Amino acid sequence: MDRETTRAGISLRPAQHTGTGSDLEFLYGVYAASRAEELAQVLDWTEAQKDEFLRSQFSLQHTHYQMHFPNARYEVICERGRPIGRFYVDRSDTEMRVMDIALLPEFRGCGIGRALMEEVLAEAKAAGLPVGLHVEATNPAKRLYERLGFRVVEDVGVYERMELAPPSELFS
Repeated sequence: MDRETTRAGISLRPAQHTGTGSDLEFLYGVYAASRAEELAQVLDWTEAQKDEFLRSQFSLQHTHYQMHFPNARYEVICERGRPIGRFYVDRSDTEMRVMDIALLPEFRGCGIGRALMEEVLAEAKAAGLPVGLHVEATNPAKRLYERLGFRVVEDVGVYERMELAPPSELFS
């Protein structure tokens, strides 16, 4: 079932991971697009080698998410019904974790990610829960997270763990 967001024309629908109508190839495409700049630096690999590497990494990430976050909501971001990205959020009794938010390149920087993050923050505020995420230090999205109030709470190698405390803790 699709669910509308607060941003006009943008909706979320459950990602299909198996069977007819599976979104896995689309989700792989979003993942590959998110790594394109990084892999452009690897000059001694053929396009086939890059694709093989990306597919392997996507498969490992997908398996990890499914194994460690079985109750997460895995959704495809759509603009007027057309898939444009992925949005994975795990909701637990202690935290809301934004596991992944990624858009195809032509949809980045136009406020879609911010609108989705603001919806998660509103939901977390109503539940009195912190919101956590991991981001690469060089990812441009980190600036958005900082503007929304997230702070780095841990350096985890390539990634930084960021958190926005629940509202009651923000003012104590």
